[in-house]
Amino acid sequence: MAPRELVRPYVAAFASRFLQMLQYRTAAYAGFATQCWWGGIKVMVFAAFYGGAAAADTPMSLAQVITYTWLVQGLLALLPWLGDPEVAQAVRTGAVAYDRLRPVDAYALWFARSAGWIAARVLPRLALMVAFAGVALPLAGLGEWAWQPPASVAAGAGFVASALLALLLSTALVMLLNIAAAASLNERGINALAGPIVVVFSGNLLPLALLPDAWQTALLLQPLAGVMDIPARIYFGQLGGAQALAGLGLQLFWIALWVAFGHAAMGRTMRRLEVQGG
Repeated sequence: MAPRELVRPYVAAFASRFLQMLQYRTAAYAGFATQCWWGGIKVMVFAAFYGGAAAADTPMSLAQVITYTWLVQGLLALLPWLGDPEVAQAVRTGAVAYDRLRPVDAYALWFARSAGWIAARVLPRLALMVAFAGVALPLAGLGEWAWQPPASVAAGAGFVASALLALLLSTALVMLLNIAAAASLNERGINALAGPIVVVFSGNLLPLALLPDAWQTALLLQPLAGVMDIPARIYFGQLGGAQALAGLGLQLFWIALWVAFGHAAMGRTMRRLEVQGG
């Protein structure tokens, strides 16, 4: 079979889920409004912190931290803190049995669906956040609190590449949550455990560069840094040239590792799965 025919079912699964999720415009607007609210609160907290003498030797400027805040708020839906609700529902109702009977790789099918689910939630909110924090705030005379452009054209291009890899890495991590939900027949427990870990170690709560110096190597090498912190560092030019390539390589490493692990774990889970519901 030609490669085009092999990937066709997965491309169709991605496209159908992506288009389906784009229909939920009210959810996108509500999420954007909430992210603006929390983003504004965090910006004010950082502004107060940087106004003190304790912030004199920080590794990031206030403008960078503000841009980082808007960036992570725009990419909030990229965080792998929840499993795919469609998979969880299929497990609860027993519809997961249909995926076992399809003449396709079940892991790749779920991966494509989850990637479409994440991408469709990220892109509208990110576009709205850029329009608000990058365009509206400067026009309103609040340029100091606005989303600043990337450090250079190369940094912008590197950020786009890193953000695409972050989507794949996030999907690979969401797949682990999906598999855990299928194994336990309930997604609530694993989602509750994943949330706090993801928020802290992705850099969403606080830029990882502001955490203690002794932790920096470990924080940069751990997989959740590739979801938000590495793209942000490339955006600011903190990772440039060979370091940026190393960051992209680290993202690729974690994607390959978690996909391989997830594929094996899903095969084992599917062989032992007890279908319930009806």
